[in-house]
Amino acid sequence: MTYYVTTPIYYVNDAPHLGHAYTTLAADVLARWHRRRGEDVWFLTGTDEHGQKILRTAEANGVGPKEWADRLVHESWQPLWEHLEIANDDFIRTTQQRHTDRVREFVQDLHDRGEIYKDSYEGPYCVDCEEFKLPGELLDGEGEYAGRKLCPIHKKPVELLKEENYFFRLSAYTDRLLAHYEAHPGFIQPESARNEVVNFVRQGLQDLSISRSTFDWGVKVPWDEQHVIYVWIDALLNYATAVGYNENPEKFGSTFPADVHLVGKDILRFHAVIWPALLLANGLPLPGRIAANGWLLVGGEKMSKSNLTGIKPQDLTAHFGVDAYRWYFLRAIAFGQDGSFSWEDFSARYTSELANDYGNLASRVTAMVGRYFDGELPAATADGEAERAVREGLARAVAEADRRIGEELDFQGGILAVFDFVKQVNGYLTEQQPWKVAKDPSAEGRARLATILYTAAESLRAVAVLLDPVMPETSGKLWESLGAEASLGALADQRIQDAAEWGRLPAGATVTKGAVLFPRLS
Repeated sequence: MTYYVTTPIYYVNDAPHLGHAYTTLAADVLARWHRRRGEDVWFLTGTDEHGQKILRTAEANGVGPKEWADRLVHESWQPLWEHLEIANDDFIRTTQQRHTDRVREFVQDLHDRGEIYKDSYEGPYCVDCEEFKLPGELLDGEGEYAGRKLCPIHKKPVELLKEENYFFRLSAYTDRLLAHYEAHPGFIQPESARNEVVNFVRQGLQDLSISRSTFDWGVKVPWDEQHVIYVWIDALLNYATAVGYNENPEKFGSTFPADVHLVGKDILRFHAVIWPALLLANGLPLPGRIAANGWLLVGGEKMSKSNLTGIKPQDLTAHFGVDAYRWYFLRAIAFGQDGSFSWEDFSARYTSELANDYGNLASRVTAMVGRYFDGELPAATADGEAERAVREGLARAVAEADRRIGEELDFQGGILAVFDFVKQVNGYLTEQQPWKVAKDPSAEGRARLATILYTAAESLRAVAVLLDPVMPETSGKLWESLGAEASLGALADQRIQDAAEWGRLPAGATVTKGAVLFPRLS
């Protein structure tokens, strides 16, 4: 079976910001990690291109919605993912026929099963959320919005809509959803998100309007083309249509459902309530996990298109580099919790952990192998307690990083486990003082020096494997610097379990002092 991980598909009403990149980076690292386990992996991302919000944005820019979507996808979304080294297997767009045809078939099937009926509805609607809101959720407007009701997420006035729509019998799935949450306590993560969803569903679900008739930018309802399918139904089905629903039974059977859907917490209910209910209604299996990440905060406010303070991902990568960018957001913020971003914090962590701890370790070790052994990695022939402690530290780091990242989606904890080992190796060198041992020309002194430097180089070999899912470019440079490419093959072929196997880097490997991994910030 395939390990299937997804991001949300993102609205193309504007260019991607740091929040979009955060979720996508987490999914990329998770996918890369499972590939490093030797698993078959399918990593899906894409764009959500229908709905009233896209239509209005396109009109405001003087173009049609498809032209607007094409422009944003080709000029902003896909180039950013390439820039950030996002290794997705597929990129789905909801305007693609492979998607729209299958959406019509899925909804037709629900209709044929008696799960859909026609009725009228009136209520407050947030266009930015593309969602009807419950009156109790709304905020009272102030200032320019005084006397109006606001969306609690976007802080913008909602619109009162009255339409004759088609409805999905969502209310019929209240008990079945609660039973699933009870039987699978890890279905929704983190725990705070699970509690929120369970409490919401326990209040009783209302049937869901699944069509709109006041505009036509969307997938047509197959039995009534005066209506378009509600954009969230359209969007959620991408997780099925992208892997062969009703088109490629073999692919669908080996991949669906997703093992992990990574989503922002503001769209959790769509994924943890509506999506599983739709699958239950159509007799399809439910995903393994819905994991909600927190918000990136700037000045205490959620980072969004209207609150970006001028920061684009490229602004950060131009200053810190792509690998440091990938590392920072997963290192600094506990996945599932809100986290604040600041340039100052990024700069401090870059200097302390990347440049001083990791980069300096690599630079020192490769330089000493060059200075004392002419760049040829010596054999370790004088092992002792200190070396045994390093080997044990590596075994702990591999096991903990694999558990935290691969199983618990605790990216921060997994990265810290690896960097704790980096600190241990730095401490080992400080204690063993190879620069002093090098002054002893005796056979015993040379053997001891060789052992110290082999131990440090072999430790770096393992670190390169462990950090490759997070910082692929840096790991590749270190791999080449250690001579591992020639002796062990491509880094891409290494497995997580290989990292823990001590002694893989052979004596005699050609070690070179390459470029500084993390240059000093200007």
